[in-house]
Amino acid sequence: MRTGDSGQVLAVCVVHAELDVPGRVGKSAIDKRPVPGRVSVRALGLDGDHVCDTKHHGGVHQAVYAFADEDARRWGSELDRELPAGWFGENLRIEGLAVSDVVLGTRWAVGDTLLEVSAPRVPCATFGHWSGEAQWVKRFTRQGDTGAYLRVLTEGTIGAGDTVSVVHVPDHGITVRDLFTGADPELLAILLAAEPALSDDVRTQIERHARRHANAGRAEARRAGESASQATRRGAELDMGAQL
Repeated sequence: MRTGDSGQVLAVCVVHAELDVPGRVGKSAIDKRPVPGRVSVRALGLDGDHVCDTKHHGGVHQAVYAFADEDARRWGSELDRELPAGWFGENLRIEGLAVSDVVLGTRWAVGDTLLEVSAPRVPCATFGHWSGEAQWVKRFTRQGDTGAYLRVLTEGTIGAGDTVSVVHVPDHGITVRDLFTGADPELLAILLAAEPALSDDVRTQIERHARRHANAGRAEARRAGESASQATRRGAELDMGAQL
């Protein structure tokens, strides 16, 4: 995605009704549906929208959630069901932009608002419950088309049909998908240095990826050491056999 690229808002969605979910969360605001007209966008999100689980959702770094219509249609084909705007819990269903592959810190002008890409969406058990699909969180995670959370830099209004104009893309090139998968720890180290406005949640996510890679490296080193030790023992056994 480059400066000058553009997409379109197909729908603006806010909470339709709170959902009862099992476990300690109790209630969820994941049931979002399109609303007509223009919707005011504030620092903490859209008018008419809210979160129930404020410990894990919401705040200035997760004020608005965008999801690509192309990804929704692909999932709809795979699941053989219609997934209307808002089904992923998104506020903005967007067409024409690869939302999960946008560079973190990219800025979008939408209507008279200015939004900044801040983080991937991390699927949770509530999302799995809402979907009604077996192993949904695992499948969604494996695919990696997470959509993107956005900060609100300039408050305003957004409506269906608005153009999403890419007005700034950071030079570091690290995408929402890169952060979500954590496949390259060196990239994440670059991100920490390049984006001082990262949220505490994102920093925790990066630390978690770093620990995972460190643990995998130690496990690989142990396996390599055990293999070398086994080879040494086998060689000694062969030498002893030859002497006999």
